[in-house]
Amino acid sequence: MIADQIKAVIRDIPDFPKPGIIFKDITPILKEPKLCEDIVDAFIGQLQGTRVDVVAGVESRGFLFGLTLANKLGVPFVPVRKAGKLPYSVKQKVYELEYGSATIELHTDAFEPGQHVLIHDDLLATGGTVTAASELIHEMGGVVAGYSFVVGLNFLNGKEKITPVSDNIIVLAEY
Repeated sequence: MIADQIKAVIRDIPDFPKPGIIFKDITPILKEPKLCEDIVDAFIGQLQGTRVDVVAGVESRGFLFGLTLANKLGVPFVPVRKAGKLPYSVKQKVYELEYGSATIELHTDAFEPGQHVLIHDDLLATGGTVTAASELIHEMGGVVAGYSFVVGLNFLNGKEKITPVSDNIIVLAEY
């Protein structure tokens, strides 16, 4: 089962980035080419019957599997970046964090209005960043086709936050 394979490789880093947090480090997965291929294939399998015109990967770990997923689906990949990282005309979305705020951006020509956009990130925690990405995609005329994550931290209730946008939520390994 893909969840067991992922959990066997993920490394727990205690007290990162601050005391009391146990960080789920996915970088050991990247040393396992067959597991990386299996992860993308698992996403493809669960996306059967879902219209996906574009994959939007959330900076930065959403780029790791997002690009390969888009390539396998035969659709464009667009990066959702932190403010100031994209060189062309952008649309921004400011959103609140636990302490302060953050801004994400998409190029204004990232997709056409009406296209169905799958939002991909490595990990679903509170859902704040992907909620902001969803709002940005809607403001630009896109339709959120769903979400895909390698890992989900269920105790942070991110699924509940994003379900109103789309209940098409793929999480391969849940904690």
